[in-house]
Order: sequence, then C-alpha cells, then structure tokens
Amino acid sequence: MAISVNLDAVLDKAYESSSLAELADAPVSALSGVSDADGEALQKAFNIKTIGDLADNKYVKAAQAIAELNRIAK
Repeated sequence: MAISVNLDAVLDKAYESSSLAELADAPVSALSGVSDADGEALQKAFNIKTIGDLADNKYVKAAQAIAELNRIAK
C-alpha cells in the first residue's frame, strides 16, 4: 500500500523531494528550523547525526511519552 504525505513544511527546500529512506539518513539540519550549528550541538550532546538518530533517541522518546501521557491525563 502506497502512502503519500507532504512534508515540505517541515523540511529544508533541498530535501523536499527526498524519499523517506533518504530523509531518515539526512542530517538533522534537513529539518526546517534546525541549523547546522543546532545539528552540531545535537551530535556533541547526544551523538545525533541524522533525522533517524533523532527519532530513535531515548531522550526524545521519553519526552514524547511524558507529553502524551500528560495529554491523556488531562
């Protein structure tokens, strides 16, 4: 089953036509609003180099879980 989603609003222009696989391997600076300096800081602090690394990071996952549980608890 093919899935289509427009991610242009959250990506830098250079990555708008990238596949999901390419995006997972792209640097975090491919996300709109994340600068190269932000990417370097994420790498230094958490060894996050790619969008996939960011998505799989245990601290990001913990923060998402806390926020979701808080939303549900309200």
